[in-house]
Amino acid sequence: MRISVSSDMDEPVARFLLAELRGRGHEVVAHGALSPGDDPQWAACSEAAAREVASGTSDQAVVCCWTGTGASIAANKVPGVRAALCTDAYTADGARRWNDANALALSLRLTSEPLLREILDAWFAADASEDADDRANVDRVGRLDEGRTAS
Repeated sequence: MRISVSSDMDEPVARFLLAELRGRGHEVVAHGALSPGDDPQWAACSEAAAREVASGTSDQAVVCCWTGTGASIAANKVPGVRAALCTDAYTADGARRWNDANALALSLRLTSEPLLREILDAWFAADASEDADDRANVDRVGRLDEGRTAS
C-alpha cells in the first residue's frame, strides 16, 4: 500500500512512524518536516498528503502535528478525504470500520512508540463496514464534499 505521511515537526515518533510503515511493507511518501525542502507548516504538509489520497496516487495518509487537531482539520478540507484523529487503538478501529477513514491523524505529543504500533495494528486490521447505515453516513459525507445538500 502507498501511504503519504506528513508531519510539521521532525520528532522521534514521526521518524518511527516512517520506519514502522516501511517495516510493514508499505511504500511511504514523506511530506513536511520529514522531507527536506518541503513546507513544514501543518496546514501545507497535511494538505499535500491528503491531496495524494484524493487523487488516488496514495491509498491512505497519516498526518501529524503536535496535537493532531490541525493536521486533521487541514486533511479534512480536501474533498474525498476522511481524516480521523486517533489517540488509541479502539478509535482507530472505529474510524476505519464505521467512518471508512482514509487518513489517520496523530498527535506527536501524545503518541508513544508502543501506542503508535497499537494504533497502526488496529487501523490496518479493520475493514470498512458494509452495514447500510454506516455506508449511508459515509455517502452523506461524500455529498457534503461535493457541496450538495446532505438529504
